Amino acid sequence: MGWIRHSAGRHPQLGPLETRLLGMLSQRRDATVRELLSSAQVDAAYTTVMTTLDRLYKKGFLDRSLDAVSRAFRYRLKQGERHLYRAVLGNDLHHLLQTAADPSLPVSFLVDAVTEHDPALLEDLRRAVERKRQQLRRRKKP
Repeated sequence: MGWIRHSAGRHPQLGPLETRLLGMLSQRRDATVRELLSSAQVDAAYTTVMTTLDRLYKKGFLDRSLDAVSRAFRYRLKQGERHLYRAVLGNDLHHLLQTAADPSLPVSFLVDAVTEHDPALLEDLRRAVERKRQQLRRRKKP
């Protein structure tokens, strides 16, 4: 997959600013700290954004290179948007399923959220569940 993982196999936890900056970078090819701040989509100090991007780089979410003109780091997602969502959402879902007194509650919430967003996505969810069931059945066969 390419992302750095914690020893337990999960992705590193992400804070709200980290998630926001990753989302902004997923909409762009790349950006410097100043470019992200000038977009007015994030309200934070320059040093806060710089430190946060450096932390995301060290966690393995971003690549960076020195911009020859501005002499500042230019950041870009290390993997595509699909991998980003898997990392961000996957860790949170894993945590919810492990800590919920009733593991069916996060599943129920997911179904409710999908329904609120777009009821047609329920069919996509059903197909995804069926594909996973088939994969699991194939793995069980001797």
